[in-house]
Amino acid sequence: MLKMCCGASVLLVLSQASGAYAQGYPARPVRLVIPLAPGGSADIVGRLLAQKLGETFGQQFVVDNRPGASGIIGAEIVARAPRDGYTLLLAGSSFVLAPSLQRKLPYDPLKDFAPITMAANSPGLLVVNPALPARTVKDLIAVARAKPGQLNYGSPGSGTSPHFAGALFNMMAGIEMVHVPYKGAAMVMTDLIGGQIHASFASMLSAIGHAKAGRLRAVAVTGLKRSAALPELPAVAETVPGFESGSWQILLAPAGTPAPIVATLHREIVRVVHLPEVAAQLARDGSEPVGNTPQELAQWLPGEFAKWAKVARAARLHVE
Repeated sequence: MLKMCCGASVLLVLSQASGAYAQGYPARPVRLVIPLAPGGSADIVGRLLAQKLGETFGQQFVVDNRPGASGIIGAEIVARAPRDGYTLLLAGSSFVLAPSLQRKLPYDPLKDFAPITMAANSPGLLVVNPALPARTVKDLIAVARAKPGQLNYGSPGSGTSPHFAGALFNMMAGIEMVHVPYKGAAMVMTDLIGGQIHASFASMLSAIGHAKAGRLRAVAVTGLKRSAALPELPAVAETVPGFESGSWQILLAPAGTPAPIVATLHREIVRVVHLPEVAAQLARDGSEPVGNTPQELAQWLPGEFAKWAKVARAARLHVE
């Protein structure tokens, strides 16, 4: 009986300490690791969040860009960080693609992180050179089937989200467009406009300006539904049911971070992304605020890992 009472007392003390810890959080600057180079959609969202969260908490949220190795470098930093809520990861699609490209990761993407929330989501944009006789997804599939292996699509590099999106499209539509890797999204847009390549599953941020100016033809958005940024444009899924690809930004902490701290971060991040000025900024870049629960994010992630692993196997994407 004494042992049980002592055990209960220990649990009570730990619970009270955890709650008190969360009430004083954050007591110093918080490091927000972005495993990508500055300038992309993740960096834009990350800096916006860092600014607003800093204003909310009265402590700096310091952005730390750590690009390289398909996001693995930045993710490993956070996985190995103290479990105190002072080192966070803003992860994008590379987080769920990395296991399909690397035989062994220096962390377990499902066990070494505590999900907080998905901050924002942005569909990609399927764009083609205006000279290509394809105004719809159905047209593009027809042209690809009539010319197997002759159509190509560009991406910012092998193993990137646009590369995987094209591989998913090939698999689901039963076609064979050839992948052409570049060193960055700007080069893809230049060659697509110039007619050196036929199509691209581009990020909204990199392609929407060219599409609106008529330099490229926007065929569809790559989310499951139409985008508020281009409501007149159909989703690929309207022709290829179930097709979905795009970019998103999720917040993760090291596994074992106290639940009250995760709850505090979740509550404030959700509030911030739905502020009118933040939602408006996201909309300008083709993104929408999300703010799901840690439990919903935890349930969603395994399906994403499985989905893209299947695409990698079907497309025989190279594994290091």
